[in-house]
Order: sequence, then C-alpha cells, then structure tokens
Amino acid sequence: MAYDTGAIAWMITSTALVLMMTPAVGFFYGGMLKKNSMLSMLGQSLIIMGVVTIIWVVFGFSLAFGADTGGLIGNLDFFLMNGIGVFSEPPALLWFPATIPPLLYMLFQATFAIITVALIIGGIAERMKLAAITVFLAIWTALIYIPVAHWVWGGGWIFQMGALDFAGGTVVHITAGVTVLAATLVIGKRLSKTNGCTEEPAHNIPFVVLGGALLWIGWFGFNGGSALGANEIAVNAVVVTTISAAVAGVVWGLISYLHLGRTSVLGMITGAVVGLVAITPASGFVDTNGAMVIGTIAPMISYGAIQLRKRLGFDDALDVWACHGMGGTFGAIATGFLATSAVNPAVVSQGLLYGGGIDLLVKQLIAVGAVWAFVFVVVFVMMKVMVAVWPKWRISKEEERIGVDIVQHGENAYS
Repeated sequence: MAYDTGAIAWMITSTALVLMMTPAVGFFYGGMLKKNSMLSMLGQSLIIMGVVTIIWVVFGFSLAFGADTGGLIGNLDFFLMNGIGVFSEPPALLWFPATIPPLLYMLFQATFAIITVALIIGGIAERMKLAAITVFLAIWTALIYIPVAHWVWGGGWIFQMGALDFAGGTVVHITAGVTVLAATLVIGKRLSKTNGCTEEPAHNIPFVVLGGALLWIGWFGFNGGSALGANEIAVNAVVVTTISAAVAGVVWGLISYLHLGRTSVLGMITGAVVGLVAITPASGFVDTNGAMVIGTIAPMISYGAIQLRKRLGFDDALDVWACHGMGGTFGAIATGFLATSAVNPAVVSQGLLYGGGIDLLVKQLIAVGAVWAFVFVVVFVMMKVMVAVWPKWRISKEEERIGVDIVQHGENAYS
C-alpha cells in the first residue's frame, strides 16, 4: 500500500516531539521541588519511558486499539505487534489512519501513554520508593490508561457515544489529575508538609521555565500530530494551541499580580501549561476565538483549584490535580460549548455556543463524569491495597530529610 509520505514525515516529527515532553516534565517538575529531589524526577521520567514502552508493545496497544469488546476494552489481535509492521495494511477499524503505517501509529500512541504516566509523578513526589512507584505506575497503565484510551479513541463506549477528545483531555489530563487526587488522599503528606509547615519555594525556576518551554514545543506534536496527517486540521490544532497557551500565561500573571501584588515567573509558565492542557481536547474542533476563551478561563479555574487544595490540605506536591485534572476537565466540557464543524467536519453536533444545542455538551459531561469516577475509585483502591501489602513502600522520614536523590540513586544533581 502507498502511504502518504507527507503524513509519515509529520507523524515521525510529532512522535519525536511528544516523546521529548517526558524528560521535559522531569525538568519542569524537578525545578519546582527541593534541590535534593531533582534527580528523582528525571530518573522516574526515564524509567517511565522504558516500562510503559514495554507494556505498550507487548499488550497495551492491542488492548487499547484492537477490535472493540463490549465497549470496554480491545482484544489481543495485536499482541507483541502481530500484524503491526511497517509494510502492513492498516487494520479495518474506524479509528486507524489509512495514511501512515500501523507501526508508526502505534509508536505515536505509545508516546501519549508515556507522557500521561509521567504527569502523575509530580503530584506524589518525595514519598514513594522507586520500586513502589514503578510497580504502581505499571499497574496503573494497565488498569487505567489502556481502558480509557480504548473508550475514547479505540472504538469503546465513549467513542461510540460521540463525545469528542481530540488529543487527550479525558485520556491524558483527567486520568493523571484524578489519580493524583485519589493517591495523595491515601499516602498522606510529605514530612516537610506536616505540622502546618509552609510550602517550600522552587529550587530552580529556570529549569521550570526550560521544561515548560519544551512542553509547549512538544505540544505541537501532541495536538498537531493528533490530526494524524499534515493537513488543515493539524494547522488549526497548532495555532489554537499556541493561542490558548499564550493567553493563559498572561492571564495567570495578571491573577498573580491581583492576588499577591507581583507577577510570578513560575506562575506565568504554569499558566501557559494550563492553557496547553485545556486546549488539548478541543484543539481539533475549535477556532481561534474558542482558543481565546479557553485560554482566558482555564487559568482562573486552575488557580482557584490550587487555593482550594491549600485549604483542604492534601499534598498534591506540584498541583497536578489543579492544573491537569481541572484544566483537562474544563477543556473537555468547553468543547461541548465551542466545537464547530467549520474547523472539523467530524463535528456532527455543533457546540452550544455555535447553535448546536446541548447534545454534544451532555455527551462531554457524561464522558468527563465517567472517567473521573472510574479513575478515582480504581486508584483509591489500588493505593489502599499497596499500603496494606507492601510494608516498606514509603520513603522514611529520615530518608526524606536526607533527600530522595541520594537515597534512591546515590547521586546528587549538584556538587
């Protein structure tokens, strides 16, 4: 079969951009923590790249994108990449692109699984031993990411219902954010956050900005690549992604100034990332005006969620729930208001603000609610079981005082 070489070139580029996002998360998260936790973030990012790739190649891709079984999971037809070769014909499934080899589509989707798992580590930072977090995230990939990816993109019940998620509002950001919420309620606070201790400042804001900038660049592959070709929808996705991030960064800076009397650099890059998160599910379905709206409202929601988290007192170390969970939730719901067929003919029901009624909005709300409930319950149970059966899963108070870098890796980021 003659594939589209332009589409292949764009998808190889997009795959590389999304893969870069995982070490970028290591810098983004690591810079926000104490200096003796920097390597732990980079190390966990590298381990995730390895473990999730293995899971994906062996059975994950098959269960996520194999033929649907009852709307809940795929099958094992593609186990160990059976039938997924560079010269293979694309499987006769609605969600498989016909323009690129199945092997490339598999790798592109693998990078999404990798970055989703990597997002979780920032929320539960500085508490779990390396072996425990690796086992937990491997099981999480199988029990959470793979089924939800199938529901939304692989022909499952959300796909069949007609809810829209262009690049991962539900699959990526809600699953990661809600996971952190459930997990932190079980594992408790870090030593440094007990007894009313104040939050420690980021040790290296330039690293945070570097990681955030690399994430922004990587998001071109994340959202633009989800068009699965070098086409007009990819152009729209890249443009609205940039607009949303730019607006959100400015709005966060303004909120910071109004709230604290100063404009935080850390806040502005955080706001830009929130804009990227929120536009993700909508990027292939909304126009530039929609991107402006999403970029304006998303930082207000995430900033407010951070203040709520502080009041409630649970230790989401780097506000993954507030930024990814709540940002992704808003973006998925906003799609029900702002999606338009003028951007993408795949929009069967127009968004509410484009004259389409409430049909799409209701579908978006059902998808969001179902993923929230599923992820929270499964993760809460998983963490309870792990705590019960694994006596030494947690870093001790003394080890936390020394620093997870030297305890877990025998290395320091800084001499």
